[in-house]
Amino acid sequence: MTVSKILWPTDFSGSAEKAMPQVLSLSEKFQAEIHVLFVIEDLAHHAAWYGEFEKERAEKISDFSLKTARKKLDRICEKYLDGCPLYVRHVAIGDPAREILNLVEQEKIDMVVMASRGAKGHFSFGSVAEKVVKHATVPVVTVPVAAPG
Repeated sequence: MTVSKILWPTDFSGSAEKAMPQVLSLSEKFQAEIHVLFVIEDLAHHAAWYGEFEKERAEKISDFSLKTARKKLDRICEKYLDGCPLYVRHVAIGDPAREILNLVEQEKIDMVVMASRGAKGHFSFGSVAEKVVKHATVPVVTVPVAAPG
């Protein structure tokens, strides 16, 4: 099996961070690029819950989220990924599972390594992880995270 690109999706939670040792180990073993992805949820998706946003307000929120995400990705890459052969940062807007699967296709990712659930996960296996495992065209390694409480 050839692995030249590994995708690590993160929501900046402690749960997502638990996958980092496996990401680093696999990257070292295969001398693979690490692609780090953060997905900003699309505000239009939540319009029915929160009411209509003025276009200007939605753009400001989106811009702020994008800048914040890029700063956090920079910190993660500096803290954890300095020894990797190559790491690439990605920020997308939309449904997290769909954006992970899209990036797999766009970047020709060979493997996804992710936590079994994210920050909002109330169950032992999160909905994003489940969708990615069910629909991915490449191997997906899920790192167990203890369920809260």
